[in-house]
Amino acid sequence: MEKKMTSGEMAKKAGVSQKAIRLYDEKGLLKPTEYSEGNYRLYDAAALQILEKIVALKQIGFSLEEIRDNLKSGEASDIKSALEIQLRKMEEKKYQLEKITDAIKRTLARKDNLDWDDVAGIVQYVNADQSADERHWDALKHTSGELDWYVRIFRSLEIKEGSRVLDLGCGYAKLWRNNWTEIPKGTKITGYDIHGSWADDFAKFIPENKETLPEDVSIEFEFEDLEDEKTWEKIDATGVYDLVVAHYLDSEIKDIEAIVAHASSVVSEDGYFSLNGANVAKWNKYFKEAIEAVGVDASFIDEKIAKQTEKRNQYIAMMEKYFARVESVILPNVWHYTEAGEIVEKMKDYYKDQE
Repeated sequence: MEKKMTSGEMAKKAGVSQKAIRLYDEKGLLKPTEYSEGNYRLYDAAALQILEKIVALKQIGFSLEEIRDNLKSGEASDIKSALEIQLRKMEEKKYQLEKITDAIKRTLARKDNLDWDDVAGIVQYVNADQSADERHWDALKHTSGELDWYVRIFRSLEIKEGSRVLDLGCGYAKLWRNNWTEIPKGTKITGYDIHGSWADDFAKFIPENKETLPEDVSIEFEFEDLEDEKTWEKIDATGVYDLVVAHYLDSEIKDIEAIVAHASSVVSEDGYFSLNGANVAKWNKYFKEAIEAVGVDASFIDEKIAKQTEKRNQYIAMMEKYFARVESVILPNVWHYTEAGEIVEKMKDYYKDQE
């Protein structure tokens, strides 16, 4: 007859506490095989195997609810799917930790006399840079076979040889990194951003890779606050530019119109200014069709479209104050999904109040 184990013996074999075993019982994950005459929990070898599975799944990040569901189903396809989802979650956590770690290192390297404003700055810059980078990462994942997004933006700018370019708030500068060897000959690029953003990394990247730039291309970098009038006095003194770029600034700058106004004063007569951000996304159309197809009210999407349309019109009206001609350029993108769950996650992220 198989000898039964007490909860203490089970806990010792699995390397957990007796309190954990009681919790797993309460959650419906691990039930005793039987009870002793004194009403103590007793377990057999099969129960120990289940406990070891619980411990293993907890160690790789599954919640107790997820573990209970996985143990109930037990099918290989369900386990594979659960592990794939968990892997994505862990990769996202790793990505976030790497961003925060790097931001902290940059801040510590910047100066000795730190205060709590610096800590708040870390959070601000990590959130802003991470948001932009996550969008690019998501695009790379789901646009296989398509050109890199920053390559498409770069090509749409049609930069001519020998151009002078001013990049406002360039950050990690994927526009230049991802097109490093394609920058037209003789192009002179000047970038502006502040310390503590991903611009710190780009400032190091430039000298480390300048030898691979095309002939007579130069990239200089200035750590200045674009919301400070003194910065614009410095920029004004440098002359005019054939192209001024201000990409993904609308979520980081308090007064985007002030940037547009300043930019208009340093663009050459035949030059142009590139600002992106406000548009009515086609996601709305596809998501609305999907939601209505299952009989759910999708009027909240109409509200989203109305807000995006209003913002787009406001941007155009603002630009028309400072430029003789304003042209809206839309770069279409083809996205590919293989799992419905991924599309649902995209929808939940896009309509945050409608989970």
